[in-house]
Amino acid sequence: MSPSAGGLVVFLLSVQVIQSQDGWRVNYDQTDVCAAKGSRVFIICDITHPPGKDHLDIKDRFWFTKEKDGEHVDLRTDSEYSGRVKHTCYSKSCYMIITDVRESDSAEYKFRFMTNKPGEKYTGSPGVTLNVTGLQVQVRRSDSTWLELTCHSSCVLSGRPEYVWYKNGEIIKTGSSLPVSSGSTDRYSCYLGGYWDQRSPAVYGPQRPSVSVSPSAEMLEGDSVTLTCSTDANPAANYTWYKQDGTSDPRLLSEEPQLVFSSIQSSDSGLYSCTAENQLGRKTSDFISIDVKYGPQRPSVSVSPSAEMLEGGSVTLTCSADANPAANYTWYKEHEDSPRASGQIFTITDFTAEHSGNYYCEAQNEMGRSNSTLRLITSSGKGASNGWTAAFASTSAIFLVIIMILTVLMIRKKSPPSSRPAERPENNAQIPPAEPCYATVSFSRNQEDLLLYSNVSPARPPRRKEEVEEVLYSRVNFESSGAASERRCEGAEDDSSALYSTISKAPRE
Repeated sequence: MSPSAGGLVVFLLSVQVIQSQDGWRVNYDQTDVCAAKGSRVFIICDITHPPGKDHLDIKDRFWFTKEKDGEHVDLRTDSEYSGRVKHTCYSKSCYMIITDVRESDSAEYKFRFMTNKPGEKYTGSPGVTLNVTGLQVQVRRSDSTWLELTCHSSCVLSGRPEYVWYKNGEIIKTGSSLPVSSGSTDRYSCYLGGYWDQRSPAVYGPQRPSVSVSPSAEMLEGDSVTLTCSTDANPAANYTWYKQDGTSDPRLLSEEPQLVFSSIQSSDSGLYSCTAENQLGRKTSDFISIDVKYGPQRPSVSVSPSAEMLEGGSVTLTCSADANPAANYTWYKEHEDSPRASGQIFTITDFTAEHSGNYYCEAQNEMGRSNSTLRLITSSGKGASNGWTAAFASTSAIFLVIIMILTVLMIRKKSPPSSRPAERPENNAQIPPAEPCYATVSFSRNQEDLLLYSNVSPARPPRRKEEVEEVLYSRVNFESSGAASERRCEGAEDDSSALYSTISKAPRE
């Protein structure tokens, strides 16, 4: 019997199977059949009868694979084979045809018959084992740039199968193998010629993966979150997860299709991507943003200016807290129910003693709230006033000393010269210089009470009344706070901001 136009399995050499009871025998043409998925299969047997019997003594005959309630089920009545099974007998030969074979058809098939003699039933056992194989394209790497595709079946097909290769649905080549470039985005499949519409599934590299997030609702800190990467690829792709950390290269996280966070944290927020890869290529998904919501952390408060608060000045308080979504801020003063201000910045103008006390800012979002406390203390501001007073006093003192020196010089020039020569001291005795006298200028702490005090002690009297005083030198000392004091006139008060003027005199001869 020759194959039909659709293509049939080519049978192996026949193997005789003997049913020994009463000389009845069943001979199968083959005991193992390998068929391509979607093809047609022929299974044939011959019946040998004992002497004195012939095929006319056979009453009923059928093929089966299983039993139901102790009875063998005729394939022609089995719903799984409905419309796909036919069998016919000619004289002592019987054959069965199964069309559009499926992988579920893989089983052992047996032939059974009954004779005219009551209770005489026979089964040809063992039967014929059918293996239905689907064609597969195997991928093997030849080198760094080339792959080799091979058309493969799980069992050895009978006859001399002819393979045809398709690229994106178009025939390109015949043969059992096909070389292709690595990273190709095309689809390749092989077809088994001579068989009924049997083509392998196409092989191809991964398409761009997609990422799904579960649960898809808003993510809160502590929730369980699962990211799943998927793509269309054959052979099946392997997956790798990455997280983008700033400007550095993405960080490898996992090599599984799913990335699971059992208790997601705020630090897990960021951009994620997955890569799908098989022997034919590699693709990376778009970045997906993970945004974990959490309540405000403890706020930090800054003060400007950061020095001591002065009466009449302006103070600016700034509050900030890490939160997602961003926090709203409210300012309170301790022991007060009503808020003082809202917003991240709180400014107090014309600061007075009444503003002193504990302030706290509260950061709040839909996830929670947190607050931080700050203490503000006012200063009277006298320190600053004294500074200006001291500067003013020092300047005034300088001008005062200059005026005193100029006055002395003017008086000296206007005095008439003496008609009698100055007497020299006897025995050329040295006249000791006059003791210096200090003019002390004192300034009060408050600018509005600025007063000038002068304490002048006279110099030692000259030897003769008629002697005219002559200025020998003038020295002006400015003493800063904490400096060592010079010798002062008796009774002069010690003041850190005093300005001293010393005038030394000698008698004329």
